[in-house]
Amino acid sequence: MIGVAVVGTGFGQKIHIPGLQVHPQTQVVAVHHRDLAEARSIAQAHHIPHACQTIEEVVALPEVAAVSISTPPFLHFEQAKIVLEAGKHLLLEKPTALSVEEAVALQQLADRHHCVTSLDFEFRFVPAWQRFAELLSDGIVGNKRLIKIDWLVSGRADANRPWNWYARKDQGGGALGAIGSHMFDYVSWLFGRIDRLCARLSTSIATRPDPITGEPRPVDADDTCAILLELADGTPVQIALSAVTYQGRGHWVEVYGDRGTLILGSGNQQDYVHGFRLWYAEAGQTLTEQAIPSRLEFDRTDADGRLAPFIRVVDRWVQGIEQGRSLCPSLQEGIDSQFLMDLTHQSNETGTWINVPNLTSYLR
Repeated sequence: MIGVAVVGTGFGQKIHIPGLQVHPQTQVVAVHHRDLAEARSIAQAHHIPHACQTIEEVVALPEVAAVSISTPPFLHFEQAKIVLEAGKHLLLEKPTALSVEEAVALQQLADRHHCVTSLDFEFRFVPAWQRFAELLSDGIVGNKRLIKIDWLVSGRADANRPWNWYARKDQGGGALGAIGSHMFDYVSWLFGRIDRLCARLSTSIATRPDPITGEPRPVDADDTCAILLELADGTPVQIALSAVTYQGRGHWVEVYGDRGTLILGSGNQQDYVHGFRLWYAEAGQTLTEQAIPSRLEFDRTDADGRLAPFIRVVDRWVQGIEQGRSLCPSLQEGIDSQFLMDLTHQSNETGTWINVPNLTSYLR
């Protein structure tokens, strides 16, 4: 049994704690909150033996072999650094950090201290997405002509939703970090290397009310992203991401080829995992829904669709710990996603197409 500490108690309480508690090979032995009274309350509610106020207290516990972190992005680097320097295995939420330099530094620490890492890129573990990947690998669409991705949701469409870290670019807020980090990971997984990109990031809600005073505070994090990619094989990719679209169509990935069309999508605005379906049509034929093989289906169905794929992420992490090596998706995939996000910001700031360089040469 692997003793795990949970750092981050928002998403951590909703997904990380229950997911780690239900997994047969992990046990939640500690929880962290900067307010000790709150940490103790959460620990009591979830029957967790240790409540900690600092990360140093967490990693000092002999029962803790691994740590999951689901705090806001601006906290990831310093918290993960302490975890890895203590030789603890790491499960980290996306986006990885605030820059690719931070992400690479974490990878170097993980290598130095022989820590196994995992990134919560859960779409890789959703049955409909796994079947989508299989069909693409089988060449069902032939030579790709166009890929179109829409991820249009309304989670932050209400301008009265209070101001917090999500509204701040310097703290990793915005739609690019929240959902673009996933998008860059699955584009690389499903379609391969990206050669160049062009992006326009915009902020349509310029202020949000302070949660205490109600006074308007400025927002500089993006809420809508229009991105063009060109894959290494020349395929164009057209992407629209937004967190402020009332009645947005949801999350869709459309692949058009010379042999046919393959579409994956969900209009579910309440749960970004539940509801995905898959359609295919040979060239000139009508789209028909594709069945998802039972071998790919989840063992359980939860009210919150994020829980089942998270458990699969934990399972992958546990396998890696047992084998003594990080398995995909790991910090390496987190680095790749972070790098592409950094280049997206660069493209937006310069108003130009950006060629995706070799990471090593970029960091020199």
